[in-house]
Amino acid sequence: MKITFTDVAKAPITAFLVDQGGDLSAEAAELDKSVDGLLTAALANSRFKGKEGQQAFVVLPNSAEAKRAVLLGAGRKKDRDDRSLEKIGASLYKAQANSGYKGLDLYVADASEAARIALGVKLAAYRFDDYKTKLKDDQLPSLERLNIVTTDVKAARQAFKPLDAAGEGTYVARDLVNMPPNDLNPETYAAKIELLAELGLEIEILGEAELKKLGMNSMLGVGQGSVKESKLGIMKWNGGKAGDDPAILVGKGVCFDTGGISLKPGAGMEDMRGDMGGSAAVVGAMVALATRKAKANVVGLVGLVENMPDGDAIRPGDILTSASGQTIEVQNTDAEGRLVLCDVLWYAQEHFKPAAIVDLATLTGAIVVGLGHHHAGLFTNDDKLAEQLTKSGQAEGERVWRLPLGSEYDSLLNSKFADMRNIGGRAAGSITAAQFLKRFINDGVKWAHLDIAGVAWVEGEKSPIDPSWASGFGPRLLDRWVADNFEG
Repeated sequence: MKITFTDVAKAPITAFLVDQGGDLSAEAAELDKSVDGLLTAALANSRFKGKEGQQAFVVLPNSAEAKRAVLLGAGRKKDRDDRSLEKIGASLYKAQANSGYKGLDLYVADASEAARIALGVKLAAYRFDDYKTKLKDDQLPSLERLNIVTTDVKAARQAFKPLDAAGEGTYVARDLVNMPPNDLNPETYAAKIELLAELGLEIEILGEAELKKLGMNSMLGVGQGSVKESKLGIMKWNGGKAGDDPAILVGKGVCFDTGGISLKPGAGMEDMRGDMGGSAAVVGAMVALATRKAKANVVGLVGLVENMPDGDAIRPGDILTSASGQTIEVQNTDAEGRLVLCDVLWYAQEHFKPAAIVDLATLTGAIVVGLGHHHAGLFTNDDKLAEQLTKSGQAEGERVWRLPLGSEYDSLLNSKFADMRNIGGRAAGSITAAQFLKRFINDGVKWAHLDIAGVAWVEGEKSPIDPSWASGFGPRLLDRWVADNFEG
């Protein structure tokens, strides 16, 4: 979908925003007059009230330059915010995508509103058809171009630029999560990350030999049952002042999770192609930051493994020595994400001086039980960091909800044979998982963990801005967090 900002209408479909209970805009009124009141007649004989996303279509006479007019409900002006503007754009795209026309003009006076509506269109236009070979023309969208007609074209373009970059990051995250595990494994994933050097990112990939030298045996233990080599992907964006401590983003990249020896039930296991959603969020965020040339230093780290039940796989009862030196009794090989993250978190602190660390992972089913599919779980050792992430998530529609951490949960992780075990029992599953990770955070380091198991992919009813199975959750939140807290 090509999105442009212009001051000249030129497409076969022309669309106008109509406030709930409001009158036609000046441009719509001018068109209405030229076509003998067709628009007002359509309004008078329909249930269109201007509610958010509501639409009325009018076929225009041959004398008009456009072929079709669309009246697009914008809701009450006092209630309008970024989320509603994005949904307005998404609803417009969804209704007109298969219209048979290639171009659409939308009149939006305000530059910032124009930018947000454009982002809604971009997010709604995402498709993942890479593996479909028999799609017919009428199964593909005809709409290829959106021209937003606005009075201040320069301001609208400037407002859309960072939103477009975040949208690109979301596209990347969606593509990665949607990919089948036979094509996205630790090795091919690492190769994709290497291509991001074209954006100006500094890329380094560590293989199993390097990880073994570093003592990252916890992460390696998860991947030892797979024929695919485990990898650590390192992405650096040096857009800030030299010497400034970087923000660190860490992602769980379990490219497929069978559960290992603690095998998952077969029904629904195909969804475990998305168990690398945390890493996808980090990669997408790094793409967004590099695309818009963010003025901050940021490092993205993704632990890439595959959890398979091979004869060489770790067993319940095995004890792993993590890179930090702490020992872990594996009581359930399906609690593998934390075994990956603990070593990557160690690496982040050992090799960098973090201004703050945020890790993202599809870590627990318990978070879905607790929060459903509309909030990610937030756990942190720093109140200010909690406020920052909550604010950034609210601003970009990728919301988080803080849950507690506390020493009283530590007893649930006690092991008879090692420093800790990797599961805490049935109670407080998401909290004990976060409490496990906290054991690998050094004193004084600001850290937050986002459990995104409930929001990384979309089941059931979908928002118009989430047309895909993979939601692409994370890049917008992280990009906003960096912009608001690490850029001048």
